[in-house]
Amino acid sequence: MAKSKKRIGIVDGKFYPCPNTPNCVSTQALDNQHKIDPIQYSGSLSEAKEKIVKIINSLKRSKIITDKENYIHAEFRTATFRFVDDVEFLFDDSDKVIHFRSRARLGYSDMGVNRKRMENIRNIYVNL
Repeated sequence: MAKSKKRIGIVDGKFYPCPNTPNCVSTQALDNQHKIDPIQYSGSLSEAKEKIVKIINSLKRSKIITDKENYIHAEFRTATFRFVDDVEFLFDDSDKVIHFRSRARLGYSDMGVNRKRMENIRNIYVNL
């Protein structure tokens, strides 16, 4: 398995910023190219996290790499070329939002795959 050389994780409560390439989306991005809305939740952090874990495990070619109290890092492989995308979730229980960042490890453009994936995860979450 290819180890990610991209920056992953949380620094001072934030994800690393998306690069200047169109292969990343983040709820913490400020520019329109990379910005995406977080997932709102009600109930407890553990319930919200349990739902996200259930969704990740239900999706094809996904694997949870790190599972901490308020943070999850998962890998998703694309169907055709098996490229790895890193997806991170950060649970903010005080604001009841799930921040996320999804980024392709390789290449310049992802043809909108990361944005589509995260919109799909949001839709599943809302309807679960």
